[in-house]
Amino acid sequence: MKNIPSDPWPPDFEELEKVITGRKDPERVHFVELGVDEEVCAYLEQDLSHQEGTAGEPSHMGDIRRMINTYARLGYDSAHVWCDMQDLPAFKERRAADSAVLSRGERTWVEEGGGIIKSWEDFERIDWGDVRADWGILDRAALYLPDGMKLTIGTSLFETILERFLGYEDLFILSVDNPDLVGKLFETWGQKVYDAYEAGIGHPSVGAIFHADDLGYKTGTMLSPAFLRQHVFPWFRKYADLAHKHGKTYWYHCCGNVLEVMDDLIDDVRIDAFHSFQDVIIPISEFLQRYGDRVAALGGIDMDKLARMEETQLRTYVKQTLSDCMPGRFALGSGNTIANYIPPTNYLAMLEEGQRWKPA
Repeated sequence: MKNIPSDPWPPDFEELEKVITGRKDPERVHFVELGVDEEVCAYLEQDLSHQEGTAGEPSHMGDIRRMINTYARLGYDSAHVWCDMQDLPAFKERRAADSAVLSRGERTWVEEGGGIIKSWEDFERIDWGDVRADWGILDRAALYLPDGMKLTIGTSLFETILERFLGYEDLFILSVDNPDLVGKLFETWGQKVYDAYEAGIGHPSVGAIFHADDLGYKTGTMLSPAFLRQHVFPWFRKYADLAHKHGKTYWYHCCGNVLEVMDDLIDDVRIDAFHSFQDVIIPISEFLQRYGDRVAALGGIDMDKLARMEETQLRTYVKQTLSDCMPGRFALGSGNTIANYIPPTNYLAMLEEGQRWKPA
C-alpha cells in the first residue's frame, strides 16, 4: 500500500494539547480521529510494520494492539476508546448487508421509531443500579501505548437516549406529551455518563474526554435550543468541568448544524475543541474564522469528498484546507470517522498531505 509514512512523527500529546488550548501555534500538522473502523485497521495492518502478534494473545487484545499500532504508525498523538457500559438492556436494531469498500458483511443501525422506554413502567423496569462503566480497555490499551501518546475516552448522553432508550420519534413526542419522564431519563443517564467519565479520567493513559453526541441535522438542531439548555448542556458542562478539574481537555464531537448553540458550547459548556464538519453546513476554515480564537477545530475533511473524490482532486482539497487552517487551533482528520467505506488510498493521501505541510 503506497503513501504509508515510513518515518511517522513521534506521538506528542502534550504538544497537541498546547495547540488545542491555544497556548502554542502548531509547528506541524497534528492528526485527530474519533475512530478508525476495525476493517480499515485490519487492511492497513498488512502493510504496517511492527505488527507481530503475541503468542496466545486473545482476539480482543489483538484488536486493541492493531488499533493502537495503526494510530501510532500513521502519526497520531492520541487514540480513541469507548466506554463499555455493562448490563444495559437490549436495544432494537435493524440489519442489512454491508456494501462498503471494506465490508464487515452486515451493518446494524438503530430503529428510528420507538425505543424500549415508552412509559414510566418501562423506565422503572430497568435496573439502573446494575448499569455501570467498565474501563478495562484502558489497562489493555496502555500495554501497547507508545511514549508520548495518550488515549481519549468517550461515550454518549443524548444519542443513547435518542437512539436506544426512546427512539427518534418517541423522544420528539414524549418531550411534549411526557416531559417529566424525558427529564428523569436525562437526569438518570446523564449521571451514569458522569460516573463513567469520573471512573476513567484519572487513568494515567487518558489525555482528554472526547464526548460524542449528535444534536443536529443539516439545517438545525433536532430539538430546540431551549430543550438542549435544560436537559443536555448542564451535563456537558459537568463533563467538561470534570476533565478540567483533572488538568485535561474536553473535546466534543457533534454531527449536524448546531451553529445556533455554538456560543453555549464554547462559553457555557467550555468545550476545548469541536469536531465533526460537513462543508454543506460550515467548512472548517469558515468555522475557524468565526470561532478559532475561542475554541479548536478538529478534523474537517468532508466525508463525502473523502469517500468519493479521486485522489488527485482530494489532495488539492486537503491542501487548500491546510492553507486555510494552518497554523491555528486545528488538527487534521476526517469530518467524522474513517469508516470502512472510505477508500484507504484517500485516507492515506489525506495524512500524507498533512505530513507534507510546511509553514509559509
